Amino acid sequence: MENYVIYLIPLTGILALVFSYVKTRWILRQPAGNEKMQRVSSFIESGALAFLRAEYRTMLVFLIIIALVLVFLADPQASSPLIGISYLVGAFCSALAGYIGMRTATKANVRTAQAARKSLNCALNVAFTGGSVMGITVVGLGMLGVGTLFIVYTLLFGSESSGSIGRILSIITGFSFGASTVGLFARVGGGIFTKAADVGADLVGKVEAGIPEDSPLNPATIADNVGDNVGDVAGMGADLFESYVSSIISAMILGVALMAGTYVDAFSGLSPVLLPLFLGAAGVIASIVATFFVKVKEGGNPQAALNAGQIIASLLMIAFSYFLITNILPKEIVFIDVLYGVERTITSFNIFLTSIIGLIVGLIIGFSTEFFTGLHHHPVKVVARQSTSGPATNIISGLSMGMLSTIPPTIAIVVAIVVVFSLGGLYGIAFAAVGMLSVLGFQLSVDAYGPISDNAGGIAQMSELPPDVREKTDQLDAVGNTTAAIGKGFAAGSAALTALALFGAYMTAAKIKQIDVSQAAVISTLFLGALLPYVFSALSIQAVSGAAYKMINEVRDQFEKILPLKNALQVMRKNGNTPLSEWSEADLQILHDADGTPDYGRCVSISTKAALQQMILPGIIALATPITVGIWLGPEALGGLLAGVTVSGILQAFFQSNTGGLWDNAKKLIEKGYTINGKHHDVGSETHKATVVGDTVGDPLKDTSGPSLDILIKLIATVALIFATSFY
Repeated sequence: MENYVIYLIPLTGILALVFSYVKTRWILRQPAGNEKMQRVSSFIESGALAFLRAEYRTMLVFLIIIALVLVFLADPQASSPLIGISYLVGAFCSALAGYIGMRTATKANVRTAQAARKSLNCALNVAFTGGSVMGITVVGLGMLGVGTLFIVYTLLFGSESSGSIGRILSIITGFSFGASTVGLFARVGGGIFTKAADVGADLVGKVEAGIPEDSPLNPATIADNVGDNVGDVAGMGADLFESYVSSIISAMILGVALMAGTYVDAFSGLSPVLLPLFLGAAGVIASIVATFFVKVKEGGNPQAALNAGQIIASLLMIAFSYFLITNILPKEIVFIDVLYGVERTITSFNIFLTSIIGLIVGLIIGFSTEFFTGLHHHPVKVVARQSTSGPATNIISGLSMGMLSTIPPTIAIVVAIVVVFSLGGLYGIAFAAVGMLSVLGFQLSVDAYGPISDNAGGIAQMSELPPDVREKTDQLDAVGNTTAAIGKGFAAGSAALTALALFGAYMTAAKIKQIDVSQAAVISTLFLGALLPYVFSALSIQAVSGAAYKMINEVRDQFEKILPLKNALQVMRKNGNTPLSEWSEADLQILHDADGTPDYGRCVSISTKAALQQMILPGIIALATPITVGIWLGPEALGGLLAGVTVSGILQAFFQSNTGGLWDNAKKLIEKGYTINGKHHDVGSETHKATVVGDTVGDPLKDTSGPSLDILIKLIATVALIFATSFY
């Protein structure tokens, strides 16, 4: 390439990885607590690593098969073997991001618990630093992977024409496909693991046995904490890595159409294609800078500290976007829109507006999610109050509030699509998705901090640390539930915009000018597409249910058959909420004798086997359906499928993630001593048990099926795009 500034893209990725390495070394230098804390942490770490290795071995078989299919069946003009290579590179980067994030999280959890013995700010600092390794690693690997492939393929094929660049980006689409495949398997597999353990631990431990959350007497508690890492860290990292690279690559693909327009730039006509990469690199810098502003005073609100960082990252990104877009993109581009057959004019300022609109829509989704799932907001309080009548009213009110929660993000996306399309066409819509995920590095840092805080609380409980330590970690964890829901909202919102951009790219590649919904083939596949998220969700939830059934029976068996454990449960029921300092010596000895008697390994094994067995079928359906429809009914019918799965999937993603988060925090609100009509409903009360049931129902929605739907949408759209020329 004539202009070497493009080499800054992979260098930014390297900078991000160096930042993550430095932060990881800092975490390892923090005190890891006493011997018991380290022993509990080692159980969690070994279980998480064992699952991840088994999951990756299972995935490897499918990745190789799919890569071979791409080599022999993808568009030969786009160099099929290189598509297969790009696919494997994307899969590797996605898996690596999840692995690095999870390894760091399993080191940070025990150190967060130890830091909580000192102060809330120290605990937040360790937990958020552990999360920042995940967040910055994801965007760093994204920039390094996409940037390097673009440079290498440009050197191979040249960049003199839109045809050669179009060929290059067709190959790089394989990178996005690989990331989507790993993201899907990691999200579904990790979600099945964590929710099977969580449901088993909660229903038998809290509801039946009446023991505290994360009690060392609960055989499923280690599996539950392992699940936080494999599902909410490794799975989430792979998920959002896929969202990030898909948004950038879709914008680059649509930028090719602008290359034939009338303009002069400093990049030999490549500015519309290169701009998404430069914005991604700027987002990496903004995210890194924002991490240094997350601090909280003792007694302060961790949510305010995280919000401050988010605002700083967003403001920096707005400034970077204006500078880059107005300096890289020509002031005005006049081109023929191939898809619509009309002349279109795009200005650099309008594209800047589209990126800002995307960022604003992301913030709207975030604040809307915080309102519907936040611990002290009206919807959570409504569900908590309704729980005084039992689990039925808890579930009914939660479903109602969850359905209402889809209104603000959907309206925001609808308005954004109309406005953004008028400003920049499909290219503008793709850019709105890039803008929404531009500070993903920081957003994902916030998301990953939640599971670390949750693990820290579990370690504090199992290590019998003072109650004030658990109070601090619970304060961090409650915020983490909301931030996790916000992250899922961002992923779903970006999926809607990215899928629409990929939809336009597919229609162009398949040479479709319009899709007539009055045709039988199109309307039938529209329904089929709308059905897919329901089938996909049903399979995911059923997998959790089946695994949870085995987990519940295992925990019950251990409570009944392991005598020291059985005796300990009896004295715990006898003493109720009496502090340990007031227990008799005989009862304390019985409790001490039960220490270490649960068989944690059997519960970890149950979740592992269930996750690996049940994650396969949903993945096969997602990969096979678009190819089958395209070959059988043709490209226009496949367009109907894409439209149906996008609309249905986005609404289901918002509904499921928000409802699960709502039920979770309603439970936590009761556990924090929320007063209803002047009466406290303590842990172990019927009201508390009702909220535990609601939380259990919501667990697979918010952590398994819901977050997987945005990957399903983009995976189907990417498969359609890669095989587009095979369908006509």
